[in-house]
Amino acid sequence: MANTYDICIRGAGIVGRTLALLLARERLRVALVAPAGSATVNASGHGDVRAYALNAASRAVLESLRCWPPEVSATPVLRMDVQGDDGGSVRFDASEQGSAALTWIVDVPALEGQLADAVRFQPLIEVMDVPAEAALTVVCEGKSSRTRAEFGVDFNVKPYGQHAIATRLSTERPHGQTAWQWFSKGEILAFLPLGGPQGNSVAVVWSVPHERVPDLLAASPEDFALMLENASHHTLGRLTLQGERASWPLQLARAARWVGPGWALAGDAAHTVHPLSGQGLNLGLADVAALSQVLQAREDWRSPGDLKLLRRYERARQADVLSTGLATDGLQQLFSLAGGPAQALRNWGMSSFDRSGPLKGWVARRAMGTPSGI
Repeated sequence: MANTYDICIRGAGIVGRTLALLLARERLRVALVAPAGSATVNASGHGDVRAYALNAASRAVLESLRCWPPEVSATPVLRMDVQGDDGGSVRFDASEQGSAALTWIVDVPALEGQLADAVRFQPLIEVMDVPAEAALTVVCEGKSSRTRAEFGVDFNVKPYGQHAIATRLSTERPHGQTAWQWFSKGEILAFLPLGGPQGNSVAVVWSVPHERVPDLLAASPEDFALMLENASHHTLGRLTLQGERASWPLQLARAARWVGPGWALAGDAAHTVHPLSGQGLNLGLADVAALSQVLQAREDWRSPGDLKLLRRYERARQADVLSTGLATDGLQQLFSLAGGPAQALRNWGMSSFDRSGPLKGWVARRAMGTPSGI
């Protein structure tokens, strides 16, 4: 490959690799910056226990690159059961939406392996330790991006006073392709089905106040599993810890600018939302799909780094990210309020929404990433 590049992508995670493959497919020459020693580990430094809920739009992008993992690593979710803290509940069913699945729970290491293999065999992508000169630099380094700061972009952060704790569990009962979420005393617990349709393991994301984190991380595996059994109302029976526990602080954040002359932000470098919606990676993959489309459709005389061109990408994505951020922030704030009238109101609202018919269907389709949800 000639040592000249159209695009330099800083950050070789899922979002960065996906973008590199999309652009290389359009015959653009890509430098993908993966600093030495950046092997995937979780926030505590152990093997990766993360799993993502990916919608139909994200699946379509990854399938177009032949990077969708096999079913054992991409479990279809047929039902979603959300429980409030005083009898409120919302249930979604794929059959009601006429869909094969509401979402897919994708094992992060499996997806990263698929993308890494695809990058390795794409001659228009060169993986590098340091940035290269290019007409356009795209920053996909995550929420702690240094390059974003180098470009002088403010990152407006609203801390939630919570950490997410993630791990894996084996379960006494099969998950039945159901995802669960429980809201209780300001905490949010999610069980996401793993291991394919017949699996009996789940990925856990437990959003808890900062002050609870040290005790939860220090608890023995048996005690921690028992806490989860109680918090999940024994829905899946006896639980056994299968992985290490990872933890990271939660926040709502948006970059003040997403583009500038010769540069653009994508994924968590541009925005983060609370994980309660399961939309974080979906937003990032939608970013790179939109940026790829803008670059593909550009006029012949425009450089990939043309500011007017890049603003088309920014306009295309900001409304979706803003609406998702507002929705997740509103739910987080509502369920963080202690008891009394707020508790009664939110649980009444959940049950009313569950009976809302067309509104519930519209929200489900939008979260699923289907065209009818837009």
